[in-house]
Amino acid sequence: MSRVPAGPLGSGPVRAVLIVNPNATSTTPAGRDLLAHALESRVRLTVVHTDHRGHAIEIAQQATRDGVDVLIVHGGDGTVNEVVNGILGEGGPGHRGPAVGVVPGGSANVFARALGISPDPTEATNQLVDLLGDFRRGGTWRRIGLMDCGERWGVFTAGMGVDGDVVAAVEAQREKGRKVTASRYIRVAVREVLASARREPRLTLHMPGREPIPGVHFAFVSNSSPWTYANSRPVWTNPGTTFETGLGVFATTSMNIWANLRLVRQMNSRKPRLDAKHLIRDDDLAWLKVTSDTPVACQIDGDYVGMREMMQFTAVADALAVVAPLPKMGK
Repeated sequence: MSRVPAGPLGSGPVRAVLIVNPNATSTTPAGRDLLAHALESRVRLTVVHTDHRGHAIEIAQQATRDGVDVLIVHGGDGTVNEVVNGILGEGGPGHRGPAVGVVPGGSANVFARALGISPDPTEATNQLVDLLGDFRRGGTWRRIGLMDCGERWGVFTAGMGVDGDVVAAVEAQREKGRKVTASRYIRVAVREVLASARREPRLTLHMPGREPIPGVHFAFVSNSSPWTYANSRPVWTNPGTTFETGLGVFATTSMNIWANLRLVRQMNSRKPRLDAKHLIRDDDLAWLKVTSDTPVACQIDGDYVGMREMMQFTAVADALAVVAPLPKMGK
């Protein structure tokens, strides 16, 4: 990307880079142009398109070095994760780096929706323009906590076991040119859950102040809520977990089909009350470690990261500035 001249924050127009993933599910040239035109009324804008895996990390690193004020992502959760890792890779959590804004362009857009950003790109653009205007009139950015996964930063979720298997299988289908949809995710998830039901549990959970819990089939780790979305319907694992709390964990010690079908119904309820004998759940952990006796699939923010025998997740408060509404009271 071209360099944006640096200067003290507040000394002139807000300097922003719009990072567009042209391959994201719902991004279009027309939508990008409308977004850029709207943003130019509030910021000094540079537009950059990603063209390879990891490109958004590189763009974010350069923008951080150049002293850019805001990085606006028009893409999906994978692009958001890359941008966050690029920023924190340059300056570390809590430093005065760029704030991150999002105009949804992917299939799920979990991060944006968890922040209170509309899933509709036009409405999200209007929100973003208003928030940028508030900042120019003397406002401050909202700050959120993130999840340190050791090898990279997680923004909203990670998983070991069947969760990682599902993401790996979906990515394999995407590489074959198949469109990723909620229904495809559900079909893949059902297949992987049925396959995992025949396996012995491999995982052990390690949490603060508790004895290790062996015999775990899978573990979801959350930094916000909901865990994901099935089209417009939220799917809950840890309703009490937010960007302002510690981490949430959702794990099971049984793959009994009927018991887990009841749990799935609870996860899709409008007023979730998650309760089952085989469920291990906590909403405010400072850290969590998951170990396995053999390598298992792992995902971070919907991105398959490979097979792992151990992953440790640590809550880091006030790690990132975001262009987003303040959290609602009680959240």
